[in-house]
Amino acid sequence: MTPENTSGERTGRSLTDSFDRYLQDKGKGRGGDGGNYRRNAARELERFTEWAAGERGDDDWSGIVPDEVDREPTFADLDERVFRAYARHLTGDRGLKQNTVQTYYRYISAWCGWCVNEGYLEAHYAQRASAMAPLPDDDGRKPGDQQAWTTEQRHTLTRYVDERARNAIETYTTLPAETDSLDKQRTRYMALKAARDRALVFVLAYTAVRVGELLRDPDDPRRRGVRWDEISLEDGSMDVYRKKQQWDAASLPDPVLSPLRSYRKLMDPPTERWPVFPTFDQRTLATLLKDELADSGLRPDAIDEQRDEYARDLLLALAEDIRPPSMTTDGARSILQRLSADGEVDIDHPKHDYLAPHGGRRGMGEVLVRAFGYTVAARYLDNSEEMVREGYSHIEAGELGDVATEALEEIDRRIE
Repeated sequence: MTPENTSGERTGRSLTDSFDRYLQDKGKGRGGDGGNYRRNAARELERFTEWAAGERGDDDWSGIVPDEVDREPTFADLDERVFRAYARHLTGDRGLKQNTVQTYYRYISAWCGWCVNEGYLEAHYAQRASAMAPLPDDDGRKPGDQQAWTTEQRHTLTRYVDERARNAIETYTTLPAETDSLDKQRTRYMALKAARDRALVFVLAYTAVRVGELLRDPDDPRRRGVRWDEISLEDGSMDVYRKKQQWDAASLPDPVLSPLRSYRKLMDPPTERWPVFPTFDQRTLATLLKDELADSGLRPDAIDEQRDEYARDLLLALAEDIRPPSMTTDGARSILQRLSADGEVDIDHPKHDYLAPHGGRRGMGEVLVRAFGYTVAARYLDNSEEMVREGYSHIEAGELGDVATEALEEIDRRIE
């Protein structure tokens, strides 16, 4: 495949020359270094570049550079036939689902459009009809097909974590006075872990806060996880950094308050700046403590002695006010996988075999739309009413179906 060269100052440059600037423009935070979109776009651009160089695809695929030329792919090699070939490659690659193929192609198409604006390309070849022709049609997945925790699932999971936390806390608070110090610490740690899990589940189940607004996102430095000074248990509110890139107050309904109060009392954070949901990862905490204690002047042997006095590094961090990072969004998913299995939650979903964090938000959206309508639900979900109507259109369709049924029954009665 030997596309005609395009004119322009930048068309002879390597494709990769544009990536850093493009990803910076699409990234979030200071310097554009963060954000899930940036991470996903970088991954797909790397795959596209490998394919263009002949490193992906069928055995007979040699890339977009003419066989007699030894160089990296450049913008001069791109035209709509290249993007058509890539669309065909995605369609047949790794058995990807239809909507996944569409998503992967959109990342490349967005980059192509940016390159037009920046002078790397003459035209948006990726959006031409012939280029997009091999892409599959939408697979028909509707918003209502996305996971949403049902009332039964929510009650099953919250009952399980509540009972688990109550038992762990009672075991800790009723220990005999003569209990060995390390044994008491181990029991407190288990109570803390159970109380943390309960608080996390209740927040995800009832607040409709996005998990990325609640916990740390390693790809977005602005999302460092909610801290205790951003929660008001008296007012029932929590300050979060919203998807719309600004701070806002989220509601903490009554079911959430008791688990948070109990958890906070048990943790007794040294300062209000501690994360509400700190990581319990042993490797992360061990590295943090060694570095912080070494910076304070302790020698390695003294650090080891101090760590040996505590059953878990988290307890030493609490004692010394060495603030750990918040758990990550991936950490929350792992916890929910474990709790969904341990709590024997009945799940029947094509994509998830556990109650995923976004399902808690969608579940609350379902409840609010059905109980109070789209306007109230939109305010609680921090979305526009238009987006909520689109996202929960299956509810309106069902309600309209009921109206149509009633109308038909009324007509039938009149005829009789």
